[in-house]
Amino acid sequence: MRVLIVEDDVDVADLLLRAVREAAWAADVVTTGEGALAALAVSDYDLAVLDIGLPDLDGLEVCRRWRARGGRTPVLMLTARGGLSDRVAGLDAGADDYLGKPFAIEELLARLRALARRPPSPLDVCLRVADLELDGATRTARRAGLLLRLSAREYALLEYLLRTRGRVVTRAQILEHVWDDNFDPIGNAVDVLVGRVRRKIDRPNLPPLIHTVVGTGYVLADRWPPDVP
Repeated sequence: MRVLIVEDDVDVADLLLRAVREAAWAADVVTTGEGALAALAVSDYDLAVLDIGLPDLDGLEVCRRWRARGGRTPVLMLTARGGLSDRVAGLDAGADDYLGKPFAIEELLARLRALARRPPSPLDVCLRVADLELDGATRTARRAGLLLRLSAREYALLEYLLRTRGRVVTRAQILEHVWDDNFDPIGNAVDVLVGRVRRKIDRPNLPPLIHTVVGTGYVLADRWPPDVP
């Protein structure tokens, strides 16, 4: 998943960035409301963490404008204001959840996982294709019952392929969702990462699940191409 963090406090932004990346998600940080709207307009973020107290547009106004433009990215709003009226204002502005400061990182990550499971992109706690299973609660993956040893980046790729299971995704889409803007990709970075994950899940004597679509990208499916009536 790719997360946009909108926070002008340098220390809090750094804390959030490290936590999100340690959870094997890609993350970008902006420090202003206008910067948030610009980032959301050009990148397909899966989630946004939005502070209310920003130096230009406050988080409420950012959320209102984004929703008015048809933006559907789930938003977790952060604020030091913890009153009922403040929580109501945040939710009425279009936020999907609301977390007061100070907060525990464990709770913030749990709330982000919960938001990721909501429509319009519903996710099960466990993602499955055939005998491949990814458990978001324990951040583990198994194929045919055998635990897969994945790096954080490999886990992020597998999660994205499972979320888009049955659909062809391009190399550009994988770059956008598995890496963040600080990554300077080499020419075959996506292919190398896909190759590593494929060797771990598509073991000998098991049906292949990761398929190459020549000239386009990759798809995770138990059968490819699909049967055509």
